[in-house]
Amino acid sequence: MKKLLLPLLCAGLVSFGAATASAQTADKAPKSVIHVVTVDYKAGTTEAQIKAAADGAHKLTADPKSGVTRVWTRVIKNQSGKQHIIVMEFASEKALADYADSPSQTAWYKSYLSIRDSSATSDITN
Repeated sequence: MKKLLLPLLCAGLVSFGAATASAQTADKAPKSVIHVVTVDYKAGTTEAQIKAAADGAHKLTADPKSGVTRVWTRVIKNQSGKQHIIVMEFASEKALADYADSPSQTAWYKSYLSIRDSSATSDITN
């Protein structure tokens, strides 16, 4: 029985440590929302128009009311089946909800919607 006690105690400590580490990892997980937009542009859309739309997305980070904290537009690898990807990070789920139909979104849409043929979005958080 004594020979079993030490291995059981060690196993219990390892399990406790793993559970504690998992809880700490969950606490550190960001609560921001990643908004992924995959886009096909209309035929005839120029690189300058695409750049203007990307620049407009980046400008959202300068407007605190937009809720957008970061933007990525330089695609390194794309397996989405769409021509392009725009990624926005929102401070929270509420910030994403508040962004819909906001003046910030309306301003960006001036350069984006006129060249967008189709798009699909995905929103991800922890």
